[in-house]
Amino acid sequence: MEDSQIIDLYFARSEAAIAETDHKYGAYCYKIAYSILGSREDSEESVNDTYLSAWKAMPPRRPSVLSTFLGRLTRNISIDRWRTLGAKKRGSGEMTLALEELRDCVSGEKSVEDTLILKEVMGCLNGFLRELPEEERTVFLCRYWYVNSLEEIAGKTGFSAGKIKSMLHRTRNKLGKHLEKEGLK
Repeated sequence: MEDSQIIDLYFARSEAAIAETDHKYGAYCYKIAYSILGSREDSEESVNDTYLSAWKAMPPRRPSVLSTFLGRLTRNISIDRWRTLGAKKRGSGEMTLALEELRDCVSGEKSVEDTLILKEVMGCLNGFLRELPEEERTVFLCRYWYVNSLEEIAGKTGFSAGKIKSMLHRTRNKLGKHLEKEGLK
């Protein structure tokens, strides 16, 4: 079924929308959740919460790209669940490791100033990502958006885990310099 048809089912308030979403995007959402949570049960709950959130958001919202919309919902729900459960006790630790790698580029401490410039930082980050060569952008997003392990990224890209680690290190350095240049670090 086409995405526009699935979205139309949501707008018609048809329960078939959930079934069709699960059929087409269930594995995709589960993979995102599992990469963050590392637990089958918690990942399944996050996916179910994704469907509920999609049900509540449509209507009035009509996503232009359903997969991206569902991926973002799944990622945010899974990160919230990860925070609640405690990363040290649960999961494969990839989320903790990925956040540690980015710590030097982007501070995790929240202040009033951080809250006020969050939108500016996100715009700057999106601009930075658009400027990256496609291979670097893919590796960066696989690691820090989808929270894939180095081995998973290597399997997807054909690069060695060592090359992936090196690419990520260089890209984080570029990001740090970019944020400094923009006055955001």
